[in-house]
Amino acid sequence: MKGILGKKLGMTQIFDSQGRVIPITVIEAGPCFVAQRKTLARDGYSAIQLGFEEVPARKLNRPLLRRLQRKNLPLVRHLRELRVQEDEGYEVGQKILADVFATGERVDIIGTSKGKGFAGVVKRHGFAGGPKTHGQSDRHRTPGSIGACKWPGRVLKGQRMAGHMGNATHTAQNLQVVLVDSERNLLAVRGPVPGMKGGLLVIKEARKQG
Repeated sequence: MKGILGKKLGMTQIFDSQGRVIPITVIEAGPCFVAQRKTLARDGYSAIQLGFEEVPARKLNRPLLRRLQRKNLPLVRHLRELRVQEDEGYEVGQKILADVFATGERVDIIGTSKGKGFAGVVKRHGFAGGPKTHGQSDRHRTPGSIGACKWPGRVLKGQRMAGHMGNATHTAQNLQVVLVDSERNLLAVRGPVPGMKGGLLVIKEARKQG
């Protein structure tokens, strides 16, 4: 399975050959380096570990710094694992660029959504809230009853309530690659992807192509 790490740069739009507007997300994809190779015989599964975003040595903790120096690898900030087939010829130290994907291919993109802090049920789950008239004074955005009567006599697991919103891992599936620029390490996909500008993304071959 093909894959690369990248950084979200933001959204813009382009025009196709028929003059239609296409909203796109521009991603700084790579260069990435294979930091580790896991095999079926030794580790029980086949995968590679990709490193992305070179930084000065002072910005890395000592264990990660020593590990990268021991393998003569570039000093990278991010390491992420990607499952691959056993017969795919990846080697430690191999450089992976944005041209691993081609225009028209479909990809899945994993990112961390924007954190919204503590949110109530109206914002977090789209609840309608309480009545706005007939003597109502201060319960406009409350969830209402969360329990039941004699059975089950408790609040059921998974009940939608107020709480931490966002800052979770999400996957945008089956997005089309509309632009590949390996010289500037840029990849553009159709539509939005999770996360804020500058957020880390994992781009890999789509699983639900049809």
